[in-house]
Amino acid sequence: MRFFGKNYKNVKFFYYLKNYLLLLIPNFFFRKTLNKRLSNFTKNVINKLIERVNYYNKIDSEVKVDSTWSKLSDLKIEKKGKTYFFDAYSISRNFSPKLKCNFLFGDIDYVPNKPSFVKSRPINNNQNSILLKLNKVRHFQYVVDNIELENKADILFGRAAVFQKQRVDFYKKYFNHPMCDLGQINRGTNHDQWVKKKASLNTHLKHKFILCIEGNDVASNLKWVMSSNSVAVMPKPKYESWFMEGKLIPNYHYILIKDDYSDLEEKLNYYKKNTDELKRIAKNANLYTNQFRDRNKEKLISLLVMEKFFKLSKQKKSSVNFLT
Repeated sequence: MRFFGKNYKNVKFFYYLKNYLLLLIPNFFFRKTLNKRLSNFTKNVINKLIERVNYYNKIDSEVKVDSTWSKLSDLKIEKKGKTYFFDAYSISRNFSPKLKCNFLFGDIDYVPNKPSFVKSRPINNNQNSILLKLNKVRHFQYVVDNIELENKADILFGRAAVFQKQRVDFYKKYFNHPMCDLGQINRGTNHDQWVKKKASLNTHLKHKFILCIEGNDVASNLKWVMSSNSVAVMPKPKYESWFMEGKLIPNYHYILIKDDYSDLEEKLNYYKKNTDELKRIAKNANLYTNQFRDRNKEKLISLLVMEKFFKLSKQKKSSVNFLT
């Protein structure tokens, strides 16, 4: 497990080093990994994994191959979006380069009109959006939090780039509020009066409450916050990623506030007085996050998500029964 903050650049350095070195290995070494990985798990475990596979890939009937889809061999590294390439390629290289599909990289806040592999999607009516674990070096980081919740400050802490309407609206309401310590880390806006220096992860973790408001799609800090002893405060999410934000339960995994943020003070005051409930939320969040920590299972689920697509598009035979 690695931290954000000062060590974040080092994390990316080793991420890129590892993935560039993996490019030197011929793809045929990866092609038979699926059956080998399946053999390492019991049937009960695989059935539980299939539940997640079917959540990420909600296609439940045959798909016709689209003429606009590209071959897997066409997936190339580019100057922008290298993390997306490496994460997608680490899965696609396990399959024949002749197979076809569509990738949409970046912050995707809409449902495409044809089945596509994406990092993020709207939570509702999203069958064409097939989730992969993309840009994970940024989004999937966890922490070791040695500060007990009761020893943290009763303050809602937040540092973020603030240019999306939902974040601007929150800062307008609460930037000067005594129960909040908020800071904007980007400049060049008409609200640069909110600018503060970036805060280290250790500074964040000194607070009981951490703000997790969605940006272009999901809130990127939500994963590490839910792995800590602090608690995420946010409206009900509208977008989801591999983290399955759509499965999070309000006031069980995080503190729910209204979309207009009008009940923030009420919620913070309640949980300041009810520390045991707050600790239960933090524990529930930790347990939820733990399901994403097993690298072998995560890799297998990713392979099965793509395997299911190729099976339903009649491009590949598979012995796995996805539609149970």
